[in-house]
Amino acid sequence: MTVVDSDVLIDALRGREPSRTRIAEGLKAGSLATTAINAFELRSGARTPKQDEEIEDLLAALSILAFDEDASRAAATARRQLEGRGEPIGMGDYLIAGVCFSRALPLLTRNRHHFDRIPGLLLVEL
Repeated sequence: MTVVDSDVLIDALRGREPSRTRIAEGLKAGSLATTAINAFELRSGARTPKQDEEIEDLLAALSILAFDEDASRAAATARRQLEGRGEPIGMGDYLIAGVCFSRALPLLTRNRHHFDRIPGLLLVEL
């Protein structure tokens, strides 16, 4: 299972390659998930009823991973590490990383600038 970040899902929804093909293949294989945080980000960005429907259809095809107690601990650890070095990445990204860490799952993202800073987080190339 691979966790997909919002940026890749948005690109797929917009038909941008290689995200469109990667997401289509992953959905067919049943190998993709996203987090409740990513679902919130996607839903927050819908500007029209059509976009809202497309987002809901995509989310229905994915496993949505909750932010739970284990994810909370992992996210807090990542935040303390990065902010202690003066390299903050933003609350949403800490939470997403926490979900991935707590389940030992890799993250598919284009936002390597943020996520590369987190020691031990498994990232997948697009």
